Amino acid sequence: MRALLLALLLLVAPAWASGIDPQRLVIDARSQVGVTLGYDPAYRRLDYPGGDVSLATGVCSDVLIRALRAQGLDLQRRVHEDMRAHFSAYPNNWGLARPDRNIDHRRVPNLMTWFQRQGLALTVSDKPADYRAGDIVTWDLGNGLGHVGLVSDRRSAAGVPLILHNIGRGALEEDILFAYRITGHYRFQ
Repeated sequence: MRALLLALLLLVAPAWASGIDPQRLVIDARSQVGVTLGYDPAYRRLDYPGGDVSLATGVCSDVLIRALRAQGLDLQRRVHEDMRAHFSAYPNNWGLARPDRNIDHRRVPNLMTWFQRQGLALTVSDKPADYRAGDIVTWDLGNGLGHVGLVSDRRSAAGVPLILHNIGRGALEEDILFAYRITGHYRFQ
């Protein structure tokens, strides 16, 4: 009976839950370095599902969105569907009365909520060894401004994992893990 229940759970589990490869996630994020050269937080109407702004630009969340989409996980669709079903569980920072599929997945507080709701949250730590390649980290840059990046498989000379992100100069791989206050740590397990 137990084996049957486990098999049934595996059949109904979302496809993305078992299919995210952390190393491939790093490679797909790194492929944006030198391609995504700008930063543009402007609101855009996007196709749905699978919508994206120009690959030449974007915001911090777009690096992650594109890397996950390459593995079949469309955050635009998943966040939108979850917000439609559980709108009150998400932050009300923007005064919206309903979800907006064009922008919700690009907002760091919404991503943090979605990752938490999916059971991906880990304890925030100040130890470099606690962060693995493919982990997702969020920060408060000050004044409540959120940021998200992906832990690289490369490390600084001091042994701190580098971060793949876009903080204003396009997609980069930099030593910023402990440069700002970490607000979230997430892992596809």
